[in-house]
Amino acid sequence: MNRKIAPPIKDAVEFDLKLKPYDKYVLKNGVELYAVNAGAEEVIQVEWVFFAGNSFEKKHMVASATNFLLKSGTSQKSAFAINELVDYYGASLARTCYNETASITLHSLTKHLPKLLPLIRELLTDAIFPEEEILLFQQNNRQRLEVNLKKNDFVANRLIDEYLYGFEHPYGSYSRFEDLAGLTREDLVAFYDQYYRNGKCILFVAGKLPPNIMELLDTAIGDLPLQGGPVEYPTHTIHPAGEKKYRISNDPNGVQGAIRIARDFPNRHHPDFFGAQVLNALFGGFFGSRLMNNIREDKGYTYGIYSYLQNHIQRSAWMISTEAGKEVSEATIEEVYNEMALLREELVDEEELLLVRNYLMGSTLGDLDGPFHIIGRWKNIVLNGLSEDYFYQSIRTIKTIQPEELQQLARKYLQPEDFYELVVI
Repeated sequence: MNRKIAPPIKDAVEFDLKLKPYDKYVLKNGVELYAVNAGAEEVIQVEWVFFAGNSFEKKHMVASATNFLLKSGTSQKSAFAINELVDYYGASLARTCYNETASITLHSLTKHLPKLLPLIRELLTDAIFPEEEILLFQQNNRQRLEVNLKKNDFVANRLIDEYLYGFEHPYGSYSRFEDLAGLTREDLVAFYDQYYRNGKCILFVAGKLPPNIMELLDTAIGDLPLQGGPVEYPTHTIHPAGEKKYRISNDPNGVQGAIRIARDFPNRHHPDFFGAQVLNALFGGFFGSRLMNNIREDKGYTYGIYSYLQNHIQRSAWMISTEAGKEVSEATIEEVYNEMALLREELVDEEELLLVRNYLMGSTLGDLDGPFHIIGRWKNIVLNGLSEDYFYQSIRTIKTIQPEELQQLARKYLQPEDFYELVVI
């Protein structure tokens, strides 16, 4: 190799990206395990995904409160003792609640996994939700909510989802003071018993896996009454708002308006989804997008503006989000619609489309950096019930979609009358 000669520069669109396959196992109790054994460091990530999101709750905030308070204590260990044990081994133990699913995620050195799995088993079988921890949770969240409700962007994020789906739909609901106050230990214990202790679980494991990983996990949870098999999501009726244009006064002393423009959109199973991802990147999906070039670089109305497809399992939404000066909020919205019109009326040129292709391919390459990112890709595919070819279908679309196809998608989906429009000032 002659190091005086620079290697040839290749466009990212020329890369032949591969998604490392997973290994699939089934524990003794039928729980499915998806594993990616990769990486140079002796670290491991184990994620227990339960179908225990807010789609399954019958009372607002029960799902998120139950998930958060899983570490609040067992009959053998206090919340302090649980956290101290995790810290002792240099590990981390996170809980997250989404719309359909909720998860417990352990990051640890691989050698410490046998010491930490018994703790996870204890949390899944013997969480007791002490009253004092529930009160502390209510107090902290009440204070956090009081602060956040003064922020225009926080209020805008809540309200736009409610306009799209209705407050009683899981995608449109949000935390309220009365819901916090109404939480009881009985609510949490009942939800925990049904959706964690006896719930449906899928495991995702990645990193430098020990040779006996199946034996370790079977010993830890293979005899628990957890379930495998398909999931039936509860049916929720969408009640979108009657009006489509809203102006909310929230902070009389504020200098910015939080702008949200959104419409309902099909989920990942729809044939238009792949092309819409490319169109979204062109429209407002990255720093070199048309929205950014127009509204930030040319007009100077905002520090940043983005559009994105919301990450929901059953449905999705196309969202444009920004904060702009109060006096230019309406002009910002007008420019958003102007950019929609250009995409409907004019074909994108090949140079701009190549930039978008390279950005999307480069982003995908970054998402494949390391075993934790790889298992994240597979988790997304598995939980959404997609085929294993989904990743490669997406790559093919990025590389081959034509300007005429993007224009057709813009004419179908980027029509101003289909969007809900909200400004919180």
